[in-house]
Amino acid sequence: MAKTKDSEVEERPKWDNKAEYLLTCIGFAVGVGNVWRFPYLCQIYGGGAFLIPYLIALVFEGLPLLYLEMAIGQRLRMGSIGVWKSISPLLGGVGIASMIVSFLVSIFYNTLLAWAMWYFFHSFQNPLPWSQCLVNDNLTGYNEECVKSTPANYFWYRETLNITPDIETSGSLQWWLVICLASSWCVVYICFIRGIQSIGKAVYVTTTFPYLVLTIFLIRALTLPGSTDGLVYLFTPDWEILKNPQVWLDAATQIFFSLSVAFGSFIAFSSYNAEMNNCERDAVLVGTLNSATSLYASISIFSILGFKANSAYNSCNEENILILINHFEFSDQNITVENYDHWFKYLNRSYPGEVAGLDLRHCDLQTFLDQSASAIICLISFSTALIFTLGSGNYWFEIFNGYVGSLPLLIVALFEIIGVIYVYGMKRFSEDIYFMTGKKPNIFWKACWMVISPLMLLVVLVAYVVVQAQKRPSYLAWNPDYELFPKTESKQYPDWVFAIIVLLSLLPVISIPLVALYKLISCRMKKTSARVQHSP
Repeated sequence: MAKTKDSEVEERPKWDNKAEYLLTCIGFAVGVGNVWRFPYLCQIYGGGAFLIPYLIALVFEGLPLLYLEMAIGQRLRMGSIGVWKSISPLLGGVGIASMIVSFLVSIFYNTLLAWAMWYFFHSFQNPLPWSQCLVNDNLTGYNEECVKSTPANYFWYRETLNITPDIETSGSLQWWLVICLASSWCVVYICFIRGIQSIGKAVYVTTTFPYLVLTIFLIRALTLPGSTDGLVYLFTPDWEILKNPQVWLDAATQIFFSLSVAFGSFIAFSSYNAEMNNCERDAVLVGTLNSATSLYASISIFSILGFKANSAYNSCNEENILILINHFEFSDQNITVENYDHWFKYLNRSYPGEVAGLDLRHCDLQTFLDQSASAIICLISFSTALIFTLGSGNYWFEIFNGYVGSLPLLIVALFEIIGVIYVYGMKRFSEDIYFMTGKKPNIFWKACWMVISPLMLLVVLVAYVVVQAQKRPSYLAWNPDYELFPKTESKQYPDWVFAIIVLLSLLPVISIPLVALYKLISCRMKKTSARVQHSP
C-alpha cells in the first residue's frame, strides 16, 4: 500500500487507486437502507408519493452533507474523531457519537445478513420450505397456524424467528440464527482484518456483486404475472399521503440510511485520498448512484410485490368461486378468475340474500399491495446482537431500526454542519476546497451549508421530537391466539421497554455535551492552576 507524507499529520496510508476509493464509498453507501428500508417506506407511504420528499431531502440535505464529510476528511486527513477534535476540542463528542451510532446500527444490520444466510441455505431445497404448509404433529391435516396465515409468513415467523406473542416473553436463543449471525460477523472480520488493504480488494466483489444480483432479480421479476401492478403502485403517487408530516420526517431520516452520512465513515475513507482530488465530483457521483440504486432496487421489489399481491388476489377469488359454484351448483368452467367480478355482481343482484349469507372473502388487489474491525469488536458486536436471535428478537430489531439511527443521526449531522461552517469557518473551508479541487464551492453548496441544510435538520429534529412525544410507541405482535389472526396485533410497549427506547435514542449523542463540558471544566481548571502558580 502506498504511503504519503503530509506536513501536518503523521504518515497515512493511501488507496491504491481511485477505483478502490469510489467502490468503497459506493459499497458503504449502498446497502440495506437502499434495498430494504427505502422500498419498505415507499410501500407504506403510497409508492411514488414518498419519492417527492425523499428527492427534496436528497438535494438539500443529503448531498451537501456528503460533500462536506468527504471534503473535510480529505483536507484534514484524519478519522472521524480526530477531525472534530482538530476543529475544536469541544466537538470531540461528535466523532464519538458517530462511532456509537455506527456500532449500534451495524449490530442490527448484520442481523439482516444472518436472516439472508438462513434463507439462502434453505433455498436449495425443493420444494422451497416457504412454498407450502407442513403437516401437523398428528398427521391429520396441515399446520393450523400456517393455514390461517400463509406458508411464507409461517416460515418467517415460526420456522425462522420462532417468535413470541409479545416483547415481554423473551423466549430462548434460536441456535440456527446464532450460527448464521456468527457466520455474518466472521465475514465482516475477514473483510476488515487488514484495514483498507483488505477492504480495497474486497470491494471489487462486495460492491459489484449486489448489482449483478439485483439485475437478475429485476429480469426475473418483470417476467412474473402481476409485476406491472406493483410498478403502477410504485410510480402512482397518493397525494393525500403528503399531508402526513410523518412522511416528510421519514424521508429526511431515510437520507441517513440511504447515503450513510453522519456515521463518520466517509470522513475516514476520504482521509486516505490524495489531497489534490475532486471531492465535489466524488460526492455527486456517489450520491446520485446511491439514489439511483434505491429506485433500481425498488423496481425489482415492487415487481415481486405485484406478483405476490396478484397471486393472493387470485387465490382469494378462487376460494370465493368455489363457494359460489358449490352453492349455486354451476359447472366448474362457468365462473373463472377473469369473469368472477361479472358473475358476483349478477348473483348479488339476482340472489342478494343468499350471496350475503355466504362466507365470501373481500378480495381487493390494493389491500394485498399495501400488505405486502478487529476480532474483539466483531465478538462484542456478535454478543450484543444475540438479543435478535431470541424469540422476541424481531421486536427488538424493530426498536433498533426505529430509534437507534433517526434522532442520533439528525443531531450528529446538525453538529457536523455547525462545526465545519461556523466553527472551522466557511471562508477557510472554501479555501480548502479551492486548494483541493481548483475551484471554490458554488452558491448552491454555500447556501445549503450555511442556511438550508442546518435549517432543514433543525426543523426535522424538532418535528420528530414533537411527533414522537405525542404518541405512546407501539409494535405489531404475531400472536396466533389473536382473534383477528393472521393480522398482527397492535400492542403498546411496557414501561421498561419504553425506558430502553429513550436510552437508545439519547445514549449515542450524550457524548457531545459530556465531552464539551469536560473540556470546558478542564480548561477552567488549567487557567485557575496557572493563575495560582504565577501569583506571589
